[in-house]
Amino acid sequence: MIFNVAALISYITEWITLKPGDIIASGTMGGFSFARAPPIFMKPGALAEVEISKIGVLVNGIVDEV
Repeated sequence: MIFNVAALISYITEWITLKPGDIIASGTMGGFSFARAPPIFMKPGALAEVEISKIGVLVNGIVDEV
């Protein structure tokens, strides 16, 4: 990680108030990386999924810039 957890929380709380139960998801989706040759980037139509055991799965679709 480039920034530690305390730095992430500090930065985020400059913009919003965190409440009990809020989740901060950071990092890179598996299989995507600048270090690959050639690099792979998410494209419109791809899905980003985050799963928390015993809670569920959050799925966000990637859309093109407007």
